[in-house]
Amino acid sequence: MGRLFGTDGVRGLANGSLSPELALQVSAAAAQVLSRGKKRAVAVVGRDPRASGEMLEAAVTAGLTAAGVDVLSVGVLPTPAVAYLTGLYDACLGVMISASHNPMPDNGIKIFAAGGHKLDDAVEDRIEALIAEGSFHRPTGAAIGRVLGRPGLGGHVYDVYDSYSLEGTHERYVEHLVQATGRDLRGLTVVVDCAHGAASEVGPTAYREAGATVIAINAEPDGLNINDGCGSTHLEQVQAAVREHRADLGLAHDGDADRCLAVDATGAVVDGDAIMAVLAVAMRDSGELAANTLVATVMSNLGLHIAMRDAGITMRTTAVGDRYVLEDLRAGGYTLGGEQSGHVVFPKYGTTGDGVLTGLKLMARMAETGRSLAELASIVHTVPQVLLNVPVSDKAAVAVAPSVLAAVAEAERLLGDTGRILLRPSGTEQLVRVMVEATDQTQAHNLADNLAKLVAAV
Repeated sequence: MGRLFGTDGVRGLANGSLSPELALQVSAAAAQVLSRGKKRAVAVVGRDPRASGEMLEAAVTAGLTAAGVDVLSVGVLPTPAVAYLTGLYDACLGVMISASHNPMPDNGIKIFAAGGHKLDDAVEDRIEALIAEGSFHRPTGAAIGRVLGRPGLGGHVYDVYDSYSLEGTHERYVEHLVQATGRDLRGLTVVVDCAHGAASEVGPTAYREAGATVIAINAEPDGLNINDGCGSTHLEQVQAAVREHRADLGLAHDGDADRCLAVDATGAVVDGDAIMAVLAVAMRDSGELAANTLVATVMSNLGLHIAMRDAGITMRTTAVGDRYVLEDLRAGGYTLGGEQSGHVVFPKYGTTGDGVLTGLKLMARMAETGRSLAELASIVHTVPQVLLNVPVSDKAAVAVAPSVLAAVAEAERLLGDTGRILLRPSGTEQLVRVMVEATDQTQAHNLADNLAKLVAAV
């Protein structure tokens, strides 16, 4: 069996490579690994609105309860909400069923350990080994897990779980977000593209509770329309709506709302790098930026590095994936990190990227300074970047192909210190991502095209 976990959980075609049987095995194995030492363990389970989530939630619940773990099903909520509630309820693990920005036919299983933290490689390896062995502990009788919040459990051991109720979970998360905002947002008008996803309810609610005037679009999920031509991977609708409504800014989330991208009042895109720059300077000014350091991944543009250097802020870089950003944040005690794609992490308030919190913090900086988003984001001058997703049959073979290695070395020689090259296998698809940055746009395109052809030929 190849590695099951990608950069962000287990992902695949729902009812295809990601079958109910696999979902049951993954959840049962995770329960066995993460609930050791607990007499009565609890798992928080949430999902995004895609239709296959209903099927997979049933399978995940079956796997968890078969392993003797009680399940608190919180319904449709963003990934960061499930992580937050896992910590709030002192659960042994949390499970989010979502394929994030992927199209509707896909789905995924993201697992959080106690405290809402993403799993490290060693824990994922233990879960995969248990699945490969196929030997699970199966309690019987009263030791079988139950689904909490359902009627008919009175007089049972679950009296101790009176606080575990489906009522109020959404409200608790929204309250947590608004309290973290730190500033009244009255006077700001924002268009929010919810991608027909997990933030369709709590996103607009949180922005309104913080005081902003909210125009919500793509906030009517039907199970089939998630990410369909909208959200953080398709910004055209939010750009048009900002201009139409003369809003101060637009925000776009992905299907599970752990991402946030923005557009300014003119409709110009403000990507994750620019958002991180704005927030890093804000936290520097308030004394909240620990060690004056921002943590980002190797995908962040050179323009961000230059802007942070000019602002007196140190940048640390990690492998791609917010889990690696999180590991570095925790190891160094840093207070801000994220990705160009719009995952932004505030360890003080959460253990994973939180798109709605990012939007709130961005607007708080606008309210604090009285400056437009365009003005705030202007500190980043993006170096031309070309990113090509190249379908391949064997991602691992590309990394050692002599033709590719030689071409990369020659391209790096040509660029010198005026650009950079990055080839990275996708963590969730059979793709290799070819990224070239160069001060000359034409040169960047030519180098990227040549490398992509070589990668495709491997």
